[in-house]
Parts: sequence; structure tokens; C-alpha cells
Amino acid sequence: MVEYDTKVDSKKRVTLRGAKTEYYHVEEKQDGTIILSPRVLVHPDTISENTLSMMDKSMHNISHGIAADPLNEDEIDGLIE
Repeated sequence: MVEYDTKVDSKKRVTLRGAKTEYYHVEEKQDGTIILSPRVLVHPDTISENTLSMMDKSMHNISHGIAADPLNEDEIDGLIE
């Protein structure tokens, strides 16, 4: 594990030393804690036809009000941590 201090520059950016990946998902919590999770972006042409078909079907269902009930965040909070 590597630890160091950094500061936010005038454009609200921070510098990551020795970053292992180019893209990160950012979560900023109420207390100011920031969590970075590495992400790998995939070019749309590399997504399988089956996956694209399932995504199209899902978007069609959502736009027509066909969807499961929303998740109860209180029930899943313990599972994530």
C-alpha cells in the first residue's frame, strides 16, 4: 500500500502518483472521503451482440414501465461493506 498527501489545485484536481490505471470511478462521501476504484473502459465494438441485445431489451422494458421494484438500500448495506 502506498500513502502520500496531495492537494487540490486551482481547477479542483489532484495528482495521483504511480497510478496503475488510466480511469477511475469516484465516490465522494458526505464527510469528504473520496474513494477511487479502477475502471477499464471497453470500446462499444467489443461488446457482444448478445449483450447489446439484452441491453436494448432492458431499455425497452424500462421505457415501458416494466421493471423490478427498487432495491431497499437498508437491506443491502450490510452486504456491501
